[in-house]
Amino acid sequence: MSVLVNKDSKIIVQGFTGSEGTFHAEQMIEYGTNIVGGVTPGKGGQEHLGKPVFNTVSEAVEKVGADTTIIFVPPAFAADAIMEAADAGIKVIITITEGIPVADMVIASNYIKDRNCRLIDPNCPGVITPGEAKVGIMPGFVFKKGNIGIVSKSGTLTYEAADQVVRQGLGITTAIGIGGDPIIGTTTKEAVELLINDPETECVVMIGEIGGQLEADAAKWYKESGSKKPVVGFIAGETAPAGRTMGHAGAIVGGSDDTAQAKKKIMREHGIHVVDSPAEIGAKVKEVMS
Repeated sequence: MSVLVNKDSKIIVQGFTGSEGTFHAEQMIEYGTNIVGGVTPGKGGQEHLGKPVFNTVSEAVEKVGADTTIIFVPPAFAADAIMEAADAGIKVIITITEGIPVADMVIASNYIKDRNCRLIDPNCPGVITPGEAKVGIMPGFVFKKGNIGIVSKSGTLTYEAADQVVRQGLGITTAIGIGGDPIIGTTTKEAVELLINDPETECVVMIGEIGGQLEADAAKWYKESGSKKPVVGFIAGETAPAGRTMGHAGAIVGGSDDTAQAKKKIMREHGIHVVDSPAEIGAKVKEVMS
C-alpha cells in the first residue's frame, strides 16, 4: 500500500515547459517518478525532457492515461488549472503554486467538491512515497522507505522530520505536505486519516502551525477513531505575536485557540505525543515505536 502516489501513478506536469515546471520535473524524473507527459497550452505536439507535451489535461488523460497532476502554473491561472484537471478526471491534484488569490481558491475548492478527486494544495511541497514517486519539490535523498507517515503544513519541517526519522533507523511510508494557505484542498485530519488507514503506516508525525483549527480537528478525530497507532505532533509558531501573519498566509493567530500552546494542549488531551521542539521529533517517534 501507499498513500496518494506510488510507482504506478501516471503523472503529468501542468506548466511543464516553464522554468519551475522544467526544473522540478527533471528532479522527479531523475528520482524515478513515472512522469508520462506535461501540459502547456499552445505547445501541444512538442516533446520536453523526453516526454510529450499536450495542450490540455483532457488530452493527456486520453493519450497517456494520466491520473495524477502536479501544478506549476502562475498564481493568476492556477485555480483554472485545478478545475481543468478535475474536469478531465485526474484523481490526485497536487498544486505547488504559492500566492493563489483566496477568492480563486474558494471557487476552485467548491467546483471540485462533487468530482472524484483529491486536492493537495496550494503552496505545498507535494507528496512523496520514498523509492516510488516524488511528486513535488522536496529533496528526495532525505526520504527512505519505512513505516512512518508524515503530515505537515511546513515544507522545511517535512524534510527535517524525515531526516530525523531516518537517522533513528526508521523510514517513511508517505509524506504529505498539505500547504499553508487559508484554503487548502486536504485538511490535516483528512491526511492523518489516510495514513492511519494505511496498513503499512505504523506511526504518524503531524506537524502543524499557529492559525486555524486543522490540528484540533485532527486530534479530535484521532481520539474518536480509537486507533492504536501512535501520533507524534509538533506545532510551529510558539513565539508568534497575535494578529501577524507568520510565513504562511494561513499562519496567523486570530484567537486564543489559534496559538501553539492551545493547540498542543488539545493534542495532548486527545492522545497525541506532543514535542516542544522540532529537534525532538525523531527521538519521540523512536520512543513511541518501542
